[in-house]
Amino acid sequence: MSTVPTLDALRDSLPPTERMPLVFLGHGSPMNAIEDNAYSRAWTDLGRKLPHPKAILVVSAHWMTRGTTLVDVSAMPRTIHDFYGFPQALFDAQYPAHGAPDLAREVATLLASHHAETDGTWGLDHGAWTVLKFLYPGADVPVFQVSVDMSRGLEHQLEIGRTLSQLRDRGVLILGSGNVVHNLRAMRFNGRPADFAIEFDTLFADRLAERDFAALADRPKLGSLLQMAHPSVDHYLPALTIAGASDARDDLTFMTSSIDLGTVSMRSFVFHA
Repeated sequence: MSTVPTLDALRDSLPPTERMPLVFLGHGSPMNAIEDNAYSRAWTDLGRKLPHPKAILVVSAHWMTRGTTLVDVSAMPRTIHDFYGFPQALFDAQYPAHGAPDLAREVATLLASHHAETDGTWGLDHGAWTVLKFLYPGADVPVFQVSVDMSRGLEHQLEIGRTLSQLRDRGVLILGSGNVVHNLRAMRFNGRPADFAIEFDTLFADRLAERDFAALADRPKLGSLLQMAHPSVDHYLPALTIAGASDARDDLTFMTSSIDLGTVSMRSFVFHA
C-alpha cells in the first residue's frame, strides 16, 4: 500500500513557480457539481492551494475520438451538459471561461505526430466544468480541452502526457478528469466497495507512487482486472496522461481516495514540485 501524503499534508499553497503542477481528479457523478460533499469540498480546498495558471489544458474522459486527437480552439467554449435524468439546476449551470485558441493551435501542432487536429465545436464537457467550477470558481483562466483517442493503446496516452509536459514550463496547468476505477454496470447502491475496485485502485496507487507507469499501461499484464475496473478505458486514459506528463522532480499527493457506489474510484492526485 502506498504511503504517499494526502491532501492534508500539501503545503498551504503550492510554491509560486512558472512550472505548473499536474492534477488528476476523479469526477464521479455530475451531481457533485451542485452538492456540498466531501468531493466538492476537497476540490475547493485544492483550488485554494493551486497557483493561478496562464491557461488550463483539460483531458476529460468525456471527449472520446478515434484515429485522431482533437484540440478545441474555441474562443468561448460552450458548457456542455452531456448527461440526462438529473435536476434542472445541473442543466442551468454554466462555466463561462474563455478559451485559448492560439495556444490550442500550438498544442495541435505539438501533437502532430499523434494525428492531432483542431476542432472549434466541442467546448467544456461535464468532466471539465464540474470540477473547474470548484478549482477556479471565477472562470477567470482560459481553458481548452484535448480529446482521448480510443483507437490507440494505453501507452499512447502516456506518450501524449510526455509530449504535453513541456507546457508546464509555460504556465499551463494540465488537468485530467476521469476515474481510476469506473464500472457503472456493476454499481452498488448500498455503497459497499467491490473487491475488484479496491484491488485495482490499490494497484494503481502503488504503481503510481513507484513511478512504474509502464505497468499501468500494460494491458496484457493488467488482464481481467483492468476489464472489470474499466469495461471501457475512457475514464482511465486521462490518469495516464497526467502520469506521463510527470517526471522525477515531482512529488505526489493523493486525495479523495474513496470508492463511490461500489465501483467508482474517486481517487485524485497531484504531481507538484
